[in-house]
Amino acid sequence: MLDFSVVVPVYNRSELVRRALDSVLSQTLPPREVIVVDDGSTDDTAEKLRSEYSTSVAVISQKHAGVSCARNKGISVCSQEWIAFLDSDDEWCPDKLEKQAEFLVKNVDYLVCHCDEIWIRRKVRVNPKKYHAKSGGWIFPRCLPLCVISPSAVVINRAVFLDVGMFDEQMPVCEDYDLWLRITARYPVGFVNEQLVIKHGGHEDQLSQVYPAMDRFRIVALLNLLDADILCSDYRKLTIQTLLEKLTIYSTGTRKRGRQSEAAHYDGLHRKFQRELESMQ
Repeated sequence: MLDFSVVVPVYNRSELVRRALDSVLSQTLPPREVIVVDDGSTDDTAEKLRSEYSTSVAVISQKHAGVSCARNKGISVCSQEWIAFLDSDDEWCPDKLEKQAEFLVKNVDYLVCHCDEIWIRRKVRVNPKKYHAKSGGWIFPRCLPLCVISPSAVVINRAVFLDVGMFDEQMPVCEDYDLWLRITARYPVGFVNEQLVIKHGGHEDQLSQVYPAMDRFRIVALLNLLDADILCSDYRKLTIQTLLEKLTIYSTGTRKRGRQSEAAHYDGLHRKFQRELESMQ
């Protein structure tokens, strides 16, 4: 069976992170190590973790630099080949790691694996829309419109990070969307079709609540991907088509809000990539 390192980033969630850690420590396949990266919390998160989980969890503290930096710090100190992530407001079902390990042992060509999840919004279970449906294989086209892999649901072989890089620390949100695009452009993704993660949403400190208009960050991720020049022709064409759609929506919104110079910038990008798309036809 495989051995896992688990990385849990946390910021000012001394109560919520206990639920997450308890779900990790209750796994039927216990991880080899659990690393919590406290991202400069101003509450008592770090102190409580060190006093209550001193024998089972390694706590690393850093200056507040964002979730990407916290995850990257955890990746950099992990000792195991396989790395799993858990956001501090989510939790795992008891056999999450065991089920994914079983899949990976049987499917040795996969270096990335995720699973299905249960969604809870403000303590009420909700059903995802059809376009949120999880799947496996070469899923790059499905990753373009929106984020279809949850950090809390994925396990990744260290070799993947050495190939594609880690989380982009310049992105305050959509950093996972950005990474999944870089990964799925190069790797197929394994999928365990079982709900093994419970995602809790709707609280005020979620990054999606703090940063509205998420598409502007997805546009950055798409531009970075195109600039990296790593895509095959078909994937580049799909990426440009998605970028054009998001540019249209976002520039329309900025113009309605009176931000004409910003809208003009996105309109210029639209014209540039529209010309490239037409040249590919």
